[in-house]
Amino acid sequence: MKSLLRSPPPPGASGHSRVLFTLMQGVPFVIALAVLAIELTPAHFVYTGPFLTAVPALAAVTMGPKGTSAAAGLALVISVITATCNQAWGTLQVYTNFLALALVAVAGFITSSAVQTRRQRELDQVRRIAVAAQEVVLRPVPARLGPLHVGSLCLAAGTGAQVGGDLYEAVQTRYGVRMIVGDVRGKGLSAVRAVAVTLGAFREAVHYEDELVEVMNHCAAALRREVAVPGAYGQEVLLEGFTTALVAQVTGEPTVQLVNRGHPPPLLLHQGRATALMPAAPSPPLGLEDLTTGLPAEPESYPFVPGDRLLLYTDGVIEARDSANEFFALPETMEGIRASTTPPEFLDQLHQALIGHTEGDLADDVAMILVDRINGVPGDQGAAGSLAEPPSGGADAG
Repeated sequence: MKSLLRSPPPPGASGHSRVLFTLMQGVPFVIALAVLAIELTPAHFVYTGPFLTAVPALAAVTMGPKGTSAAAGLALVISVITATCNQAWGTLQVYTNFLALALVAVAGFITSSAVQTRRQRELDQVRRIAVAAQEVVLRPVPARLGPLHVGSLCLAAGTGAQVGGDLYEAVQTRYGVRMIVGDVRGKGLSAVRAVAVTLGAFREAVHYEDELVEVMNHCAAALRREVAVPGAYGQEVLLEGFTTALVAQVTGEPTVQLVNRGHPPPLLLHQGRATALMPAAPSPPLGLEDLTTGLPAEPESYPFVPGDRLLLYTDGVIEARDSANEFFALPETMEGIRASTTPPEFLDQLHQALIGHTEGDLADDVAMILVDRINGVPGDQGAAGSLAEPPSGGADAG
């Protein structure tokens, strides 16, 4: 019944606006029930015909065609009931009311259909623009980087035309393959700007900074400079905005180095068992450095051998809920996927499992990078991202 009587509020509406919109949707049905109460009580001498005629007209303002039809049907049923109880059949007044109700219902249905079609067309256009903008910022990740096979996935939540703040990148450098996954708090253009600033800083720093921690610090400094620009962000972002980020580095050594700034830990799939690579100590997200001094001084290393899989993801994956309010079981889902799948196939199966869990209703955007450790050829770094010879004693990309 909910799908028949209610249409979604306009995209981007605030919480107060949504409540008001929901209350307005109930007005036609309150009027219809009030008319029924009047007609079945001693107060039935009040002429209620115009009130019932207004029911489908009001429904057409806030509901779609289905809601308008439901409101008109309810008004028709009440008209039949009241005419029967009042023994008014055969009078001109009854048939005039039915005719007026039919005309208003048809007009309301046509109007609501036209409005819904126009709104959907505008929303589709905004979504196409948003997706195009996000694809420019989040360029595709190569399928092979050094000793890694790579797959990436980005899913937009079902939140109208809003653009999300998830980010990812993987780059082959003279220091090894360096990756980032992050999540900007908030939506809209401010979030996209923060994503662009973070990725721009990362794409530059990975080629020049010897230390992985300095790559992360470079991203944090870029965000601080951007926020300091007058008018660059709204007041809400200035007060509450921050970015969680995870930077990873894979070289020719059988390890992966991580710097985690408030981001969900990556999952390592080793011999069919998924394990979270938890940081030794929590660190604040980018943008909250002034609240604590617990910033990582050096990256943390974890075993990452040929045959292993490493998944970097945003919290939209693990915080996805089903109809029973249960979180998505990411480790168990990873363990249930066949080891013979390629990274794109693996992510596609994760995608299908996630959509099945949420019944297609993602509450937050999702970004994932999956890398397979393979037996790389020593010294094979490739031309991409190679700016100079690595410093003495530096790790090779493999």
